[in-house]
Amino acid sequence: MDIARYSTLEKVDPWMLKLAAISTLVLGAIYIYFRVSYSYWKKRGIPTLKTKAPFGDYGNGLFLKKGLQQQITELYKRFEGHSVGGLYRFNKPSLMIRDPDIIKDILVKDFDHFYSRGFTVNEKMEPLQGHLFALSGTKWRNLRVKMTPTFTSGKMKMMFGTLVECGKELETVLQEPAKNGEVIEIKDLLARYTTDIIASCAFGVQCNCMRNPDAEFRTWGRKILQPSFKLFALRVLEFWIPFVSKIFRTTFIPKDVSNYFRKMVKETVEYRENNNVQRNDFMQLMIQMKNKTLGASEGEKHSDEKADLDNLKSNTPFEVTMDVIAAQAFVFFVAGYETSSTTMTFCLYELALNPDIQNRVREEIDAVLGKHGGNITYESILEMEYLDKVVSETLRKYPPVIVITRKCTKPAKLRGTDATVEKGTPVFLPVMAIHHDPKYYPNPEKFDPERFSEEEKSKRPHFSYLPFGEGPRLCIGMRFGLMQTKVGLVNLLSKYEVSVSEKTSVPLVLDQKSFILSPKGGMWLKIVNRA
Repeated sequence: MDIARYSTLEKVDPWMLKLAAISTLVLGAIYIYFRVSYSYWKKRGIPTLKTKAPFGDYGNGLFLKKGLQQQITELYKRFEGHSVGGLYRFNKPSLMIRDPDIIKDILVKDFDHFYSRGFTVNEKMEPLQGHLFALSGTKWRNLRVKMTPTFTSGKMKMMFGTLVECGKELETVLQEPAKNGEVIEIKDLLARYTTDIIASCAFGVQCNCMRNPDAEFRTWGRKILQPSFKLFALRVLEFWIPFVSKIFRTTFIPKDVSNYFRKMVKETVEYRENNNVQRNDFMQLMIQMKNKTLGASEGEKHSDEKADLDNLKSNTPFEVTMDVIAAQAFVFFVAGYETSSTTMTFCLYELALNPDIQNRVREEIDAVLGKHGGNITYESILEMEYLDKVVSETLRKYPPVIVITRKCTKPAKLRGTDATVEKGTPVFLPVMAIHHDPKYYPNPEKFDPERFSEEEKSKRPHFSYLPFGEGPRLCIGMRFGLMQTKVGLVNLLSKYEVSVSEKTSVPLVLDQKSFILSPKGGMWLKIVNRA
């Protein structure tokens, strides 16, 4: 063998040695950087998990291996025995709250430390993002105080007739399939029912979606939440990496949807103003706000949470523009039709699985309506105590929003710990995981309306039940949503019976790509006339 040649082959390029050394140093620095970052919660005495660099505790969610609901629940269970848990999104600390008393502090007692939901809002890029659900600070406070009168009991009674009319139409549309004992996809029909209600009460539009599934308003409404991998991926990225929308200038609202809603609101407002048309609805209140004819006292005298919001007051002029109106109408529509229709869907599913509960609800409906001359009235719905328990248990088992997010706006001490949550820290309140915790709800997978008897409610912490949130950011449309849900159920159950079929998914499979809890593949139930 040629010794010289062998020696040459054995030589290593000095540049390769330098590159290897630099790479080792860089990787070592990255490793040390993440290890130091991942010691953040440990230094503050907050329990953590075995965090893996570089994605932190959310790698499975980031790469779409698990849905948000599944991952949040798993993280909740891994912190069993602890009131809080320290987590990391990449190297950024975030906090999961498991204890109802600390949740109460965040949502109520220390609200001024946690009033932000932590959403990125860019109204210049997409005006419809500037709605009450996403906004924070003084603008949110001003809108909240002004909009509260829309959902008082007086306003609810004024809109109740529309709910009843839509409920009767739902009953009529179901006559033919019930007569034939058909198996129908009930979720879409219920979404059309709630769309008709919201379209009328919020926009003054009569779209008759129940008769015409392809009505323009329903088509656009469906497109807002239409499942797509791209939209789902963007939402996942926004949840785990909040600054993603700033980097890529993304918006979850399709441009054509935005253009449609903004144009429709503009035309509705201009028509009412030019023709002196007034209605007792959401849109009229927004028009009064725009024209400064609402009056401060009218807007604020109904606000139960006004005192909690006083420290967010500002002397900055508050202008209600056409785009502000469009944004509020948009979120009222999206939140109103989807959450109520899915709640009704899950409720009917559970009643189909539990015919004894279904019969008891029906007996109560018959008895109460009998006292009111067979008519569905505002007061009759309030008298149906067992129906209220059934709906409450549905929202316990299937909360539309599975996690509540907050962002610390100024340092706050955590009850029962020596830790202080620093400004800018994201905080997660795992609603669905708490609703399924056997510590608060024994045998949590069982559908049991009696969990909401006064005796049972008194046994558990108040803040262990959060389907609408709590505190000053409690869902402003909660009463409206519950009312349209109950009116729809009363109309349906007073005339028909529902049962499972060969097309019904038992056990239920949830759509992991939906941010609002939803059954995968719809909900197929058999419907027949009452015996």
